[in-house]
Amino acid sequence: MNKQLLSIAISGMALAIAQSAAAEQAAPEPAAATAPQVQDVIVTAQKRSEKLQDVPIAITAITAEAIQNRRTLDLVDLSNQAPGLQIKSDDNGANPRIFIRGIGVNDFNPATNSAVGIYADGVYVASPLAQRLAFFDLQQVEVLRGPQGTLYGRNTTGGAINVASRLPGDVPEADISAEYGRFNSVNVQGGVSVPLIADKLSVRVAGLYQRDDGYTLNRVTGNHGNNTDRWAVRGTIHFTPTSNVTDNLVISTGRSRGGSIWAYNRALLPQTPAATGPDGLCLSAFYTSGQCTTVMGYANTSKNLYQGDYGFEGKDKVDLFTVANTLTIDLGPASIVSVTGYQHAKRNDQEDTDASPIPTITASYIARQNTFSQELRLQSNGHTPLRYVIGGYYAHDYLNNNSSYNVLPLLQAGDPASEVPQGIGVFSWPLTQKVDSYAAFGQLDYDLTSRLTVTGGLRYSADRKTYHYVSDAAGLPAPIFTYDSEKTFESVTGKVGLQYRVSADANIYASYNRGAKSGGFFSGQATDPVFIGPYKDETVNAYEIGAKTEWLNRTLRANITAFYYDYKNLQVYTTVEEGALTIQLFTNASAARVYGGELELQATPTRGLTVSLNTAYLNATYRNFKSAGNDYSGNTLPSAPKISVQGAIDWQHETPLGTIVANTSMSFRSKVFFDTSNAARLADQARAFVDARLGLRVAHDRLEIGVWGKNIFNETNVSDMTPIPTLGFGVFSVGPPRTYGLYLKAHY
Repeated sequence: MNKQLLSIAISGMALAIAQSAAAEQAAPEPAAATAPQVQDVIVTAQKRSEKLQDVPIAITAITAEAIQNRRTLDLVDLSNQAPGLQIKSDDNGANPRIFIRGIGVNDFNPATNSAVGIYADGVYVASPLAQRLAFFDLQQVEVLRGPQGTLYGRNTTGGAINVASRLPGDVPEADISAEYGRFNSVNVQGGVSVPLIADKLSVRVAGLYQRDDGYTLNRVTGNHGNNTDRWAVRGTIHFTPTSNVTDNLVISTGRSRGGSIWAYNRALLPQTPAATGPDGLCLSAFYTSGQCTTVMGYANTSKNLYQGDYGFEGKDKVDLFTVANTLTIDLGPASIVSVTGYQHAKRNDQEDTDASPIPTITASYIARQNTFSQELRLQSNGHTPLRYVIGGYYAHDYLNNNSSYNVLPLLQAGDPASEVPQGIGVFSWPLTQKVDSYAAFGQLDYDLTSRLTVTGGLRYSADRKTYHYVSDAAGLPAPIFTYDSEKTFESVTGKVGLQYRVSADANIYASYNRGAKSGGFFSGQATDPVFIGPYKDETVNAYEIGAKTEWLNRTLRANITAFYYDYKNLQVYTTVEEGALTIQLFTNASAARVYGGELELQATPTRGLTVSLNTAYLNATYRNFKSAGNDYSGNTLPSAPKISVQGAIDWQHETPLGTIVANTSMSFRSKVFFDTSNAARLADQARAFVDARLGLRVAHDRLEIGVWGKNIFNETNVSDMTPIPTLGFGVFSVGPPRTYGLYLKAHY
């Protein structure tokens, strides 16, 4: 580790030790009964309920109140709400691309697993098609930063996100929130909890409806796109037939019918010597000059990223059905926990990829995925000197994909009423993949003394993948190639850690984690079987030290973390030019190094006021990566800003009219690259976003009305950039501009 990282860590530990020494010298005076304190947060990061401050892991817990106050309506809205967390998507209803501390996967194809595991009510959500409709009526979201190879397993080399739905209680409850805002946006959420048998059976039904007109204008038709149109329903049953048996069943279904992403087109082919850069592409100063065009001659001369000339207005249709059941049998000293999950997701996305009025390339992404999983654990109860979790895991996943690209459709053919015009360059890649996953794991925590705890964990994982792939082109008498393979990817991961409780309000920890991400087969469009793979397992040796402290009679919480990762065979998605084609590649970088530090602060200086500030420093680079003749060694990983900051102020004040509630939040990230090449045209400058809300609670806080604003300073919201230079353009995916509106909440 470099000197910066070491100094951060030493400073944090010195902070904790100094606090302990001060506490031992003089006992604090009793606090006034009304003194505000930072609230305890209960997390389940280690498969059992614990206080966040007691868990020796870097965790950010986002409560139900914070989710509502910050209008977190989608998984993508979590971006920048935890140190080092970046989430983006080039799609309306699927495929979030999640990065924690610079670790994630840029690939949007359905067979590629994220490096950050998503868990909904304890069930691993394997399909990227199923990760965008769960954000309503939530109890809490936990962001676990760093590899989680023991208790969570493969495909968590970057971290994990736990999403917990709200459970029904023992008393009748009902709540609803409704809002109306810019672009005719409507967002309605609500739920009802009913106890059917006292202390034994209760149910909750919750729903979501969202729609808006969209924030991007098609200058050709006058229509608006990038619109939302989705609904979801969730039913939850909480059943306790006896005092030692608890069963929680969660069933969700939902549908998204929003428009496909309308991107911003940037022409790259210079038509004059003055506009030509050293790489043969358009100089940045000439992008909107009219002196640069696409291969079809289109020149976008507008600098407005929220307008375009779209020849095709598609839909991104996603249907989802999920089941999660957690059965717990309390045996006294230990409990048996069974977690069963099922997910069905299907998608049909018709997209104008070139974002221009002249047909250049359109995409049809059609996929269906079913996943069944079963986890069984035996785990100790209570805080005994020896605590353990031992378990096994099995999952079966089936993916069917039938996607295609229509390239340069100059000649129209086939059914004229077809949703996508058919032409002379239709390339498809139907595929199926079957995955059987097995794992056995265990973790022990042992108190060597009343203050010192040692942790050890180990996990064996195996993924058996059966793969069938066809590369085809319309008009050919036979496929370009057919690929069939079967391979088992095995790994052993684990953890060793120490935690020392300096005082009741401070502890320090150090850990080593070995993480792995399963190898596999590329599921994007390819014209040569060499591009299919198989690619290798990604592995990481991760070292982390941290301190968790509370100060000033627990009115100030300060947590600090420093980390160092050494990656081998890091899985990387890239695009390269091969003749007249832009080729997608998914391969392994030989090595990568990631290190940094994070500081999380939360304070309650006066009653009704909470202030939080999180900062992160990150250095994430490829150490040795050469692919398709390109050398990316020394380049920064995509979506890995060196500096990120999040801050929030929440305030409440009682008046004769009711309780005034207000909050504002800010997020900042420094410059990011969206591509492995680190090309300047595929980078985005530093950005800062500010959100705010102001409301009034009346009727004993059961009713709240107010106003809200997102991105209130109208910062350009570039979420991704995709290069297709062989067709003479690149496209930007752009998130919403400034939005605002009115809201009403009611609770009974």
